[in-house]
Amino acid sequence: MAAAEVNGGIPTTVLKRHCGPRYSLGSITDEKGIPQICDDKTCPQEVSRARLLFYAKTEELIGTMKVFCGRANPTTGSMEWLEEDEHYDYHQEIARSSYADMLHDKDRNIKYYQGIRAAVSRVKDRGQKALVLDIGTGTGLLSMMAVTAGADFCYAIEVFKPMADAAVKIVEKNGFSDKIKIINKHSTEVTIGPDGDMPCRANILITELFDTELIGEGALPSYEHAHRHLMQENCEAVPHRATVYAQLVESRRMWSWNKLFPIRVQTSLGEKVIVPPLELERCPGAPSVCDIQLNQVSPTDFTVLSDVLPMFSVDFSKQVSSSAACHSRQFEPLASGQAQVVLSWWDIEMDPEGKIKCTMAPFWAHSDPEELQWRDHWMQCVYFLSQEEPVIQGSVLCLVAHHDDYCVWYSLQKTSPEKNGRVHLARPVCDCQAHLLWNRPRFGEINDQDRTDQYVQALSTVLKPDSVCLCISDGSLLSMLAYHLGAEQVFTVESSAASHRLMKKIFKANHLEDKINMIEKRPELLTPADLGDKKVSLLLGEPFFTTSLLPWHNLYFWYVRTAVDRHLGPGAVVMPQAASLHVVVVEFRDLWRIRSPCGNCEGFDVHIMDDMIKCALDFRESKEAEPHPLWEYPCRSLSEPQQILTFDFLQPVPPQPIRAEGTIELRRSGRSHGAVLWMEYHLTPDSTVSTGLLKPAENKGDCCWNPHCKQAVYFFNTTQDSRAPPDSPRTVSYTVAFHPDTGDVTMDFTLSDALTC
Repeated sequence: MAAAEVNGGIPTTVLKRHCGPRYSLGSITDEKGIPQICDDKTCPQEVSRARLLFYAKTEELIGTMKVFCGRANPTTGSMEWLEEDEHYDYHQEIARSSYADMLHDKDRNIKYYQGIRAAVSRVKDRGQKALVLDIGTGTGLLSMMAVTAGADFCYAIEVFKPMADAAVKIVEKNGFSDKIKIINKHSTEVTIGPDGDMPCRANILITELFDTELIGEGALPSYEHAHRHLMQENCEAVPHRATVYAQLVESRRMWSWNKLFPIRVQTSLGEKVIVPPLELERCPGAPSVCDIQLNQVSPTDFTVLSDVLPMFSVDFSKQVSSSAACHSRQFEPLASGQAQVVLSWWDIEMDPEGKIKCTMAPFWAHSDPEELQWRDHWMQCVYFLSQEEPVIQGSVLCLVAHHDDYCVWYSLQKTSPEKNGRVHLARPVCDCQAHLLWNRPRFGEINDQDRTDQYVQALSTVLKPDSVCLCISDGSLLSMLAYHLGAEQVFTVESSAASHRLMKKIFKANHLEDKINMIEKRPELLTPADLGDKKVSLLLGEPFFTTSLLPWHNLYFWYVRTAVDRHLGPGAVVMPQAASLHVVVVEFRDLWRIRSPCGNCEGFDVHIMDDMIKCALDFRESKEAEPHPLWEYPCRSLSEPQQILTFDFLQPVPPQPIRAEGTIELRRSGRSHGAVLWMEYHLTPDSTVSTGLLKPAENKGDCCWNPHCKQAVYFFNTTQDSRAPPDSPRTVSYTVAFHPDTGDVTMDFTLSDALTC
């Protein structure tokens, strides 16, 4: 997979540098899904795609040398400038890449190898030389397979220079330098001719340019160009064909990731209901796909309304078009219900006969669930219809798949587009602001009625009739809860203009625009006049901030609490009153693969790639935790959860670090893959909200994680097997520190000298 074929040709790290460290592809985007606005609160500048491409090209030509990166610190809220090494971008790209996951994908590798052997044989049987073009070669694995299968020569294209350099070394290490040429270019820049990159056109096209959506990494334009300029007519292609499948379902859980539901608030005067604005109800939603590990969604969370429908296929051995198109499939609903969500996945056939197939189908649609291959580089897609629509069992409908050169979306129609004259439906784009500010987990969190009830109950214990409330959280409904529960005056701070506009719509829809005072400025800049010269008696936060990635980034609330200390009246209440950082050592069922060295892959030595990833991780990331939504990645706890740090919000942020050292005893047998960390917020002495474990682990240690939050995972450098002899050490030592000056949480975990592997 070629890293720079991603994001429309813009490296992820360039996006991070120029769109802010917390950019989110698909949150604030243009029609191609490219970020258009820096989502940092301190930097409202617009960043066009053309400018990003310019930055990327400039850095490619002159190098970054020592660069100063400006970014908003997600925890302290301050703007800071950091000097980064000239290779920082490369290390980031490699450290967080999916190369290890792909190399561990045995099903993918075996199927590609079988398809390549068959393609080379077909060319040889025609009495031709087998000339291979491998686009997005990565490690060079597929090219080495081709040469081993009998190919005469391979031209392997890799645009990401560090990866291309590694491929050269891997090819040399395996003894194929005389038959594989690594070309460090984008495929559209490759030239043909005596003085070109390739002397002639190739007759076998091998690619792995696919993402979860199949076409999201620019596969269609790359294939289109390759067939026009780089390939012979009637060439072979591996894979030969791809087919996209879809299944229509009703799912309140998944629909809650896309729409704002009515929210019920129980008060002493009866039930109040917070309703979404009509604009939110009519909005088609976020334009980007929701890719998840669909196998982790319980079948009880959705009702199937259709059979699995093959929506469209792409024959990669022929000229491919990247033009917009639509494909309809007529079907009869299997049950009556509300059509809300389309589940989608694809498979690739490596040969013309379709005998060698690699599928992304979830377990209920898989031909052999026992042979299900776990992978994280390809998952499944969840698409939301623009509006939910009632369907009646047995009535004929048409499900329509639309796509352009990078994206897919779906619509439900009474008749096929050809019959009703609507051949192509424009890609849905959010026009309500909510989908630009709230990601899918945040929608789910706001729609979680049990969570709302917990905040209502906690608020009821601290709120008084004369309370003056100040709410600090991004796009939060806490201020509305406080008002409905009887607060005398409510102020809420929304730092960004977009968030201010969204909350204004929600307040207006609930006739609260004159009841809640909204302040559009950074909370650190509040003045007594902003608060009507009143002292705050109740400071509220969920806390939630859009710039947060890791659990402790929401400690920004503590810094805000410190900054507004002068506005707090005597005896002011802060909710939450405290927070704590927790940890548990776990064994992952599968997630460990993304950080595990591969060594040899299908008989080829890829240790150089392992070393490259390790070097990139050692550059910085090996000492850092990374965010993962662990409800998608099953794991077992090998230790009991342990509280390691506490943060007292009743007091300002202290000047000195908060440190903790200790050991974690492993009480269950298994492989210690890493430590999971999360925050718990203590709303009151009797009410705690966890962003991590929701309940004690079961006997076998199976963990139940908060589905609305990402937890922090610290992968161990070595894996301890706690099935070691009883007298061997079975502990993990830790050192964790919170640094108030930077807001960083640093950590180090050391496994005891038990059996490692």
